[in-house]
Amino acid sequence: MEFVNFLYIFLAVLGVAMLLRSFKAVPQGMEYTVEQFGRYVKTLKPGLTFINPITQTVGYKMNMRERVIDIPSQDVITKDNAMVTADAVVFIQVVDARQAAYEVNNLDNAIKNLCLTNVRTVVGSMDLDEVLSRRDEINARLLQVIDAATDPWGTKVTRIEIKDLSPPHDITQAMNKQMKAEREKRAEVLMAEGQKQSQILKAEGEKEAAIREAEGRREAAFLDAEAREREAEAEAKATAMVSQAIARGDVNAVNYFVAQEYVKAFEKLAVSPNQKTVIVPAEFSNLAATVGGLGALIEAGKGQK
Repeated sequence: MEFVNFLYIFLAVLGVAMLLRSFKAVPQGMEYTVEQFGRYVKTLKPGLTFINPITQTVGYKMNMRERVIDIPSQDVITKDNAMVTADAVVFIQVVDARQAAYEVNNLDNAIKNLCLTNVRTVVGSMDLDEVLSRRDEINARLLQVIDAATDPWGTKVTRIEIKDLSPPHDITQAMNKQMKAEREKRAEVLMAEGQKQSQILKAEGEKEAAIREAEGRREAAFLDAEAREREAEAEAKATAMVSQAIARGDVNAVNYFVAQEYVKAFEKLAVSPNQKTVIVPAEFSNLAATVGGLGALIEAGKGQK
């Protein structure tokens, strides 16, 4: 009787254990593969599911979220025989749990080695200057090749990024010298351009000043000519007035012409460079009378008007 009770208890415990094993709670972002006698039969999606606890077991628990794999640094020889150190990161996501579990052994390691070899291939096909300046192109080429290679493994490569590209120390020094020389050259060009602009502005200023000065001289000459013209007109009017007075028999008009010639002759005598002494003739007092007569002549002319 006791044996029968023990058997019942054993069977009850075994049934509860088998029942618990038949229910599988798959977390969000994960998928489980189910094997029956070692052969894949189905994939368990996130949530509570049921399997046959006697013949079926969970094979692989696959992470379906996007993951990051670090690619270790390595020395790569470029097309122009320069050595650079390159490392990268690759972003992957499993899209088919069955293929990721059974089509490749150790998925992460396979992708890592695939990236290492393709980094050497892509970087080795480019010159050093292209490697350092075309990082986006390197990333795009690596993504295209590696994504195609991992497609049979049920894995999607979403991104791949080159983290660092470090040339040797001597090449770095040479690049720094080249960059310094380029900057100095650029500074000299800018300085020369500045001097050129300064000289152009200076020449334009001098040209403008010369034009203004010429215009000033032209304006002064015009005013001077106008003054001489007015003076000639005044002298012509005076001569006409005196001539009319002479025609009338006015003695003051005759004295005007005599006094005018007298003054001119005396002016030449006074400014002669060889003349040390100027002798004023006794008749010089008659000049005042002549000037007085001229004043009377002018007043007479005004009276006629």
